Amino acid sequence: MSEIKHPILGKKQIIKAVIISMIIGFVLLITAILPAEYGIDLTGAGKLFGFSRLYVPEDGDNAPAGSGGVVLNNFPLIKMEKAGSGPEVHRPVEADNPPPETQLPERQDSVQVVVPAGKGLEYKIYLLKHGKMKYEWTTDNGVLYFDFHGEVKQAKEAKAVYFESYTIANSNNMVGTFLAPYEGKHGWFFRNTSEKDVVVTLRLKGQYTL
Repeated sequence: MSEIKHPILGKKQIIKAVIISMIIGFVLLITAILPAEYGIDLTGAGKLFGFSRLYVPEDGDNAPAGSGGVVLNNFPLIKMEKAGSGPEVHRPVEADNPPPETQLPERQDSVQVVVPAGKGLEYKIYLLKHGKMKYEWTTDNGVLYFDFHGEVKQAKEAKAVYFESYTIANSNNMVGTFLAPYEGKHGWFFRNTSEKDVVVTLRLKGQYTL
């Protein structure tokens, strides 16, 4: 029986193999291990190849429901306390006024609103109590923080404005129907935290005035 002879690597070959192994290990570290295990994506390869989706933070409760504990974005968690006026602002008596017998004529509009980089602005419409509206808005190139809310029309101007938030979130799109709980201004506050202007296209249909 012949003896099997294994090749003997020279010193240079061993050094070369070690260097190649270290390079491969380093590439795997920054492209796969860091994005998947620690959420650190230095090169963007983790997002490109999908490894970033495997990252689960220690505070997994902050992940969106149905995401399996995976954080889908870096936006801060929005708390219930952010909704509406503070407890020191009393609800105006005008909020309980009865609805009118006749609503505003139905109309539809499409408008564009530019939200400057690093700034916020409001876009509102006017509805009577129990006025109805359908709405849709989309952005052209980014996600915005928004607060969809309404202010009660008061007989006298108040120092602290009372408002109620209907929806607060971070998104690039929103669609819904709305029934005004009281007469007044209703609409969106948009905040753009990016470094580029964002154009919001709104489509509205219902009983309102611009």
